[in-house]
Amino acid sequence: MRVLALLAALLLVAPAAAQRADRASPGFVRVRLETALGNVVLALDAKHAPVSTANFMRYVDDGRFDGISFYRVARSKQAPQFGFVQSGIRTDARRFLDTIAHEPTNKTGIRHLDMTISMARRGEPGSANGNWFITVGAMPSMDASPGHPGYAAFGRVVGGQDVVRRILAQPTGGGMGGTMLMKPVYVRRAVRLDGTPRPTGRPRPWLIEGRKDG
Repeated sequence: MRVLALLAALLLVAPAAAQRADRASPGFVRVRLETALGNVVLALDAKHAPVSTANFMRYVDDGRFDGISFYRVARSKQAPQFGFVQSGIRTDARRFLDTIAHEPTNKTGIRHLDMTISMARRGEPGSANGNWFITVGAMPSMDASPGHPGYAAFGRVVGGQDVVRRILAQPTGGGMGGTMLMKPVYVRRAVRLDGTPRPTGRPRPWLIEGRKDG
């Protein structure tokens, strides 16, 4: 029975392990997040979660994720080494793009395993835009189930998993049940590693206002 359990565990992590940070995989788009604690490399599943992946890449190609931060950490009370870290544009309307359709896990087949990136949302499905989170440890409660739409997982962390764990360990407090980072982890820029950038061409007012402030 122990051997069967071990094999089952290996099958659960196989999809993430099959992707590497140093090379592209068919159907995936890689992004490097350059954070204050080190680099994180994401592999986004454009084949199975095309809407969420395309949305994320619009933010990357426009530079809308440059200068953001990881601002929230939610740790499990029973096992604080597990939980999730959250980043994105927060409520910065200057960086906002349109909300997107929900891609549930029971349609994409992308479950919330260890080091899964998924779309955050403020309310009902279809309200996600430029905020997202990364799971540390499997979180099946975030998958879709009868009567529960879940969250839209759309890729994996394939490099810098240790950086994600360091972010999870940072001190928290404040609102949202004490889950806000006391010192947000700065993201200098998000860089596309595969394919050709496709900027939206939409205004980028945070850059204009930044130059005025300087």
